[in-house]
Parts: sequence; structure tokens; C-alpha cells
Amino acid sequence: MLHKTGTRAVEEEGLTTQQWAVLGALSREEARDGMSVGELARYLLVSRQNLSGLLSRMERDGHLSATPDAQDRRSRRVRMSESGRKLWLNEATPKIQAYYEEVLGNFSVDDMTHTLHDLLKLLDNMKQIDARRSVVEED
Repeated sequence: MLHKTGTRAVEEEGLTTQQWAVLGALSREEARDGMSVGELARYLLVSRQNLSGLLSRMERDGHLSATPDAQDRRSRRVRMSESGRKLWLNEATPKIQAYYEEVLGNFSVDDMTHTLHDLLKLLDNMKQIDARRSVVEED
């Protein structure tokens, strides 16, 4: 439902929720010099394979640029392009904020606090399951 309703919020900009997550990650101060594909995958908690096609489409659409990493030429550094930054700041972000205000409109501060707590707990449980599965796959 988040994907469906969230994508509607930014569809006029030609974005999906996955693309907004990538732009959001790259818009952070810590990512001003870009991120490797591996760093971005870890930050977004997705596989490199799932991210690869998405990044290629976003690069094709002019939202991103990917260049060889100066420290590791085998790795690519992904950065938001100037047009991607303008899209993110001027068009997408206001619509994303309005979307969150609408979906959280009847939540009290207490509701949001408890929801965040529960979602973080759920995320921790999922990470533990993933870690156990990764160990089994390595054996």
C-alpha cells in the first residue's frame, strides 16, 4: 500500500517509492560525494541486484550519475545529478511531505512514537532472520 499510494504522490515527477528512497539516501549530507552501489544497497537494506536495474533507469532518466570510484576502480560511485537534485528538492520533497502529513494526519505524537518503536523492533527481528539465513547460505 505504501508503494501504491506513495508512488501516486510523486508519479507526476516520474518517480516511484523506490526511486524516492534512492534520491532521499543520496540527498543526505553524508552522501554529498556519492555512495558506492554496495553502500547504497546496505543503507536501503536491499540487494545489489535489485538496486542495479533501478540505478540504471534513474541514470538513463538523468536523475543520477555513476562514475568509477577513485579508490576502487571496480566500484561505481553514484551521485544525484543536478537535475535530480532540483527534482528532489523542488518537486518531490514537498509532495512527499504532504503525503506523510496526510497518512499521519490522525496520529498523535504518542501514536507516532509507539509506531516508530514497533517498526524498529520489527526491523531488528527481520535483520536477525536475515543474518541467520546468510550464515546458513554460507555453510
